[in-house]
Amino acid sequence: MQLGEGRRSPSLRGRLTQAVCAVLAAQAGVVGASAAAGVADPATTSGAGDDVPNWQFDAAGLVYGEAGRAKVVEPNARITRLFGNGARIGATLGLDLVTGASPTGGIASTEIHTTTSASGRVKTDAVGIVPTNQFQDHRASFDLEWTQPYTRWLTTSFGSHVSREKDYRSLGGTGKVSFAFMRGLLTLNLGGGYDNDEVEPTGGFRAPLSDGTVLEEGTVRAKHSKTALLGVSRVLSRRWLVGLDFTRMAEDGYLTEPYKVLSVVDPETGDPVGELTESRPSTRLRYDVLASSVYHFDTDILYASERFYWDDWGIVSTTTDLKYRHDLYDDRYIEPHIRFYAQSKADFFHYSLVQGEELPAFASADGRLGSLRTVSLGATYGFHLPDRPGEWAVRAEYMSQWGDGHPSDAIGNQQNVDLAPPVSIGSVVVAYSLRF
Repeated sequence: MQLGEGRRSPSLRGRLTQAVCAVLAAQAGVVGASAAAGVADPATTSGAGDDVPNWQFDAAGLVYGEAGRAKVVEPNARITRLFGNGARIGATLGLDLVTGASPTGGIASTEIHTTTSASGRVKTDAVGIVPTNQFQDHRASFDLEWTQPYTRWLTTSFGSHVSREKDYRSLGGTGKVSFAFMRGLLTLNLGGGYDNDEVEPTGGFRAPLSDGTVLEEGTVRAKHSKTALLGVSRVLSRRWLVGLDFTRMAEDGYLTEPYKVLSVVDPETGDPVGELTESRPSTRLRYDVLASSVYHFDTDILYASERFYWDDWGIVSTTTDLKYRHDLYDDRYIEPHIRFYAQSKADFFHYSLVQGEELPAFASADGRLGSLRTVSLGATYGFHLPDRPGEWAVRAEYMSQWGDGHPSDAIGNQQNVDLAPPVSIGSVVVAYSLRF
């Protein structure tokens, strides 16, 4: 049985990007606070004086680790040209270095479990341990963004990005137009995006729900994503800003994870007797509604958001996110953060398939499609070094993730094993920002 090398998942990639962006956003928290108070940011106001900085440089480095699994180092750098009329153009360069282990999709067993990767590496998993494959990958990405205000009530923003890793390429663009009403107290945002990705897995494309020895034609397959955004924000008072956003994403093309498998188990004991490649639909519709609030106290700021997500694969999730920025002395601040996430499983999620039963049209044991719960705790500390320009921020976060490891339909010995054991995840981000 041949298993492919584990590629870093899109969800992990998104989580890393969010972690870095969160720290850079925290450094700009005073700008958001000014917006909530109805005060314009001097760097983006038409008619600003000559003393307004012309450039902004941001850099961040992320170290991320999942206990017993993936380890990531991700440096990012962004340079932004600021114009007196509020326009700005920016470029971001990012690098990811990833090593570690990725779950194959195979089931934890009461017996020793052995698999062989596409490169011939033999891996033996102990009793009760979720099977994983070792992997190593790197990714480079480049983004451009241009924001242009035309009047006090009309602003446009356009962006493009390109990224490349060993077996995955992505090229895309975004656009957004913002309309301000009621002297800027009400803002309507309309936006969209398009991504054209290419998947080129090591070892080729294995036939879905096969033993992995049957290869399909072609070495590259496409994946397309179209996104539409409708959002509104409202300044309720000098202290309070609220927003509501609706997003729809349509995906089509190759959406299967080429390296994931499912265990085939004995109908009596529940122990694995073989493995099959996974199979997913070639289309996916995603929807989410995000409600957000920024409230400025006398010195502190409370950020709160609630996100509701659903898709036509049967997944429904909710995310509650809270941050509280407390200003300290000498332009220092501390920002605790807590996040709760809950997700239902996809319609075609199975921990395993039963030997002798008819195969379904689609099936996946990828834990990201199963029932999930996560709790994240962290904090950001921002500061200036004495007699040194620029701002620094350090963010540390711990996340605990677990699933339904003892489902009611567990078979035989599966009832004695945690099929979705908890995963501990830690990350540290160090960021620097300078306007000049």
